[in-house]
Amino acid sequence: MKINDIPVIDTDVLVIGGGTAGPMAAVTAKEQDPNLKVMLLEKANVKRSGAISMGMDGLNNAVVPGHATPEQYVKEITIANDGVVHQPALMAYATRSFPMIEKLDSWGVHFQKDETGDYDMKKVHHLGTYVLPMPEGHNVKKILYRRLRRNRVEIENRYTATRLLKDPDGKIAGMIGVNTRTAEPIIIRAKAVIMATGAAGRIGLPTSGYLFGTYENPANNGDGHAMAYHAGADLANLECYQVNPLLKDYNGPACAYVTGPLGGFTSNAFGERFIECDYWSGQMMLEFFKELESGTGPVFLKLDHLAEETIQEIETVLHTNERPSRGRFHEGRKVNYRQRMVEMHISEIGFCSGHSASGVWTDETGATTVPGLYGAGDMASVPHNYMLGAFVYGQICGESAAEFVKTRGDIKLDEDFIKAELERIQAPMKRTDGIPPEQMEYKVRRLVNDYLQPPKVTKKMEIGLERILSVRDDVPMLCARDPHELLRAMEVQSIIDCAEMAARASLYRTESRWGLYHYRVDCPDQNNEDWFCHTRLYKDDHGNMASGKRPIADYIVSLGEEKDAYNKLRVQKAANA
Repeated sequence: MKINDIPVIDTDVLVIGGGTAGPMAAVTAKEQDPNLKVMLLEKANVKRSGAISMGMDGLNNAVVPGHATPEQYVKEITIANDGVVHQPALMAYATRSFPMIEKLDSWGVHFQKDETGDYDMKKVHHLGTYVLPMPEGHNVKKILYRRLRRNRVEIENRYTATRLLKDPDGKIAGMIGVNTRTAEPIIIRAKAVIMATGAAGRIGLPTSGYLFGTYENPANNGDGHAMAYHAGADLANLECYQVNPLLKDYNGPACAYVTGPLGGFTSNAFGERFIECDYWSGQMMLEFFKELESGTGPVFLKLDHLAEETIQEIETVLHTNERPSRGRFHEGRKVNYRQRMVEMHISEIGFCSGHSASGVWTDETGATTVPGLYGAGDMASVPHNYMLGAFVYGQICGESAAEFVKTRGDIKLDEDFIKAELERIQAPMKRTDGIPPEQMEYKVRRLVNDYLQPPKVTKKMEIGLERILSVRDDVPMLCARDPHELLRAMEVQSIIDCAEMAARASLYRTESRWGLYHYRVDCPDQNNEDWFCHTRLYKDDHGNMASGKRPIADYIVSLGEEKDAYNKLRVQKAANA
């Protein structure tokens, strides 16, 4: 079959995204049924793509027997998210966490173990113990790639998906996209689609002003969020931004996660610890922000009190595994952990369930609200997923998709929709004069910083939304001189979608929740009577962006007396000094 002289590629399960969740999903689908046709589509090259492209320092949410139970983990994450979670999805992760660790271990992913051979767990969370270091985390991508080849997963590198396809019954039918090197269109018809496109990390602008100096992998621009929205899928809690602590002028984590178990901590300018727990939560970030803006700021990562052998261990992990460029950055700044504290700051905003609780709505099977469409990793809505959550939900989605395709018959494609999308894709290349993608992207992301960065103010957000919509009006003037710029032109349209989502979702929830993530200055209090719910963002019957509420499922694990534990992170001695 051809549409507009473009051959249609048929597969059973299509996986979009080759970072963490995507390869696991593809491998799992083939493990479920080796006869399935499984294809993985990646905009870069799956050998070195995604947020784990150069490695990872550890598992931030490992539920290991003897250290924690699934029930304890579900309780911790529920409390950390002010109660707004889908506990069945958390429990599905928690119960499969340890089997996934054992699976990865058997594949050759090395986790730190103690002298007895047990996993060497570290405490960073406020209540429980869930952190497992990975001294050789730089090998993860190589191991995943070998598994893809061993299971004969078909791989299409250098293609970016632009829109999802549906059949006349509203079920998923595949995708359409474009080659990032040649601008050649691609149409894939699939019986199930798993989206693993990562966080929306290019919504806000880093303080450096550099478009790709983002906290997240800069390839993760939110195209999965945008595609899901245009396909009619619900998105959840998008007002719960990702806002993280980072090194000043270096868009990577400060890694109190790594240093905390070894004696490092977040401090104020006087070297005083002001929060009891360095685990990333909205409330922790609110305390961080308050200290940063106070007379005891700025905020620092304090390591200069540690022993030499401890600092060397920290440098080995942070400078060769987690972020290879970090050591060079410190060298250029003449920063030595032994001699001075390291200045920290706050990242730009993003959507990322890995670190917060926003994304495309998925249930405990990884299913979205569009039949046959599944979501895993940072782009899906399961909160505080991190890398291990991406692996687990990649596995869950692979199983769910393999089961779904068993009853799927022939698929009819909407040829009129495909022709219209091809025109949208190709339009920037047909213009000889217009707005370059980088200019439009810089403008919309600067507007996000100016008007949407928390603390949030209603009038500022209203102005920001108006200005973002005015940028959308300029999209017909986007031009691209080559295939690379065409990729950027497609990405900036997704970034505009995500910026509008961020504004509308934040305006909809008229309370403050999740600490700094959704701190509204003119609605400063939490309102459980009206807002103890998920918010949903979706495309209505008229094609407009709309918001609504989704009830919270009955809890599997009650919270008890610890329900307010994350609101008590402030170290009182520092607060009263």
